[in-house]
Amino acid sequence: VSQDDSQAVVWYTKAAEQGDANAQFNLGLMYYNGRGVPQDDSQAVAWYKKAAEQGIAEAQYNLGIMSDNGRGVPQDYAEAMNWYLKAAELGNASAQLNLGVMYFNGKGVPQNDKLAYILFGLAASKGNAKAVENRDIGFNMLTPTARADAQRISTRLYNAKDFATELRKLLNAQK
Repeated sequence: VSQDDSQAVVWYTKAAEQGDANAQFNLGLMYYNGRGVPQDDSQAVAWYKKAAEQGIAEAQYNLGIMSDNGRGVPQDYAEAMNWYLKAAELGNASAQLNLGVMYFNGKGVPQNDKLAYILFGLAASKGNAKAVENRDIGFNMLTPTARADAQRISTRLYNAKDFATELRKLLNAQK
């Protein structure tokens, strides 16, 4: 069949209303990008939330972006951190990168170069090119002692049986 965004929205809506998380996420994308429907950030947020609550990491990440930038919701760094963390715990490299940026810049959290470096490293290990660049910048900002500590923490995270719990503990310890 030929591509028809309006028809895709019809089918996504039917599936989304029946609780299909992937359809909810895709419908959020359609509203976010204005494909097949008028662009509507509030509708995008509503559908992303439904998908995010069912564990779709990309929806959680997108909600972080929306909260970070104040699109469809008031700008709220704490809310952005919450959604980025949920996605990061599920292994989303872009969310890990954005958490690192927030710690690097002290945006919504206390500024912490070591934690930013760790988060950039997590995202870089998944092939995120921007994270590699940021990790390399962060490396030069840390003392040799801080670098060694960051490497020790990173190794513990990589080897953790419950990555999500260990990541949350690490970030909560920095508050």
